Amino acid sequence: MTDLRHRLNAFVKLGSFFKEYCKYAKNKTQIDDIQYAWFIKFDEILVLAGHHNGWFTPENILFSLESWSELLTPSELERWLSAYDLGKNKPKTVALIMAGNIPLVGFHDFISTLITGNKVLVKLSSNDKILLPFIAQYLIEVEPSLKDQISFSEGKLEEFDAIIATGSDNTSRYFEHYFGNKPNIIRRNRNSVAILSGNETNDELAALGEDIFRYYGLGCRSVSKLFVPNDYNFDALFKALYPYNTIIEQHKYANNYDYNKAVYLMSLYKILENGFLMLKEDENYASPIATVFYEFYESPEELKIRLTNEKDRIQCMVAKGFIEDEVPFGLTQKPSLTDYADNIDTVDFLLKT
Repeated sequence: MTDLRHRLNAFVKLGSFFKEYCKYAKNKTQIDDIQYAWFIKFDEILVLAGHHNGWFTPENILFSLESWSELLTPSELERWLSAYDLGKNKPKTVALIMAGNIPLVGFHDFISTLITGNKVLVKLSSNDKILLPFIAQYLIEVEPSLKDQISFSEGKLEEFDAIIATGSDNTSRYFEHYFGNKPNIIRRNRNSVAILSGNETNDELAALGEDIFRYYGLGCRSVSKLFVPNDYNFDALFKALYPYNTIIEQHKYANNYDYNKAVYLMSLYKILENGFLMLKEDENYASPIATVFYEFYESPEELKIRLTNEKDRIQCMVAKGFIEDEVPFGLTQKPSLTDYADNIDTVDFLLKT
């Protein structure tokens, strides 16, 4: 089994690879022959991933890769792991059942498992089965000892010691039934919200657009619900979000916009819309594609109590000076290595299992 120093070095090299590839992908400049060969392969993988899943556009895949390149650095990895005693880990095989809603959505679990000194057994989502195997190939290329640490399964998961499974509220019941006898983290549906006061600047509301539209709103960190004061005027919000209007040019998004708009109109629901986003008053957290739900509030204190009581349904809360652990506008899709899904410390789980 590879030691920690070699594992860290492999992920640092991967971060550099992501960074350099993103530069290349935007400019298509010639580089050294060995790296260039990998970049050509990555070009093909991005095209294949997009054909396999129409939501995986080059822009969104590159955004994910760039975000990871900023995290896979010596300083960020050291800051992340300094809180743990990795020497306490008991090597084991950890099964990962990954979601496929956004590119590399399960990559943090993948890294956490390997970097703590465990073997990873990955069950990929049918929606995202192209990117990670290629990245694993690169990791093994730069650190051959990882070959025995990484495996993928297309059938029934067998011979593992712990499991991390990500899915919906429905699939979580299936996971609990089949894997409840193993140490586990089982993740369910979560959504993100934004709390507006009406005093936000145009720049803050424009940044909120990144939280809403990145990955077409498909991620659990995507804002799908707004809480606004009773007298809130939506004009400023629509004005600030207008630069995102080109999202409607993506045919899958446009189809969802047209379909959901037709449903709302036939059901006589009152909606606000601007040609590429619909706002619908609704108490639920999970909104359809091209729709953001909103809800009025009277008392900020009562809203804080409600959000605290319903925190198990919420991934991120975007706000400015409203509540503890809030996320600044525009940063939901830029989590740090310590921003664990569902606020469950994955590394601590792995070390104690």
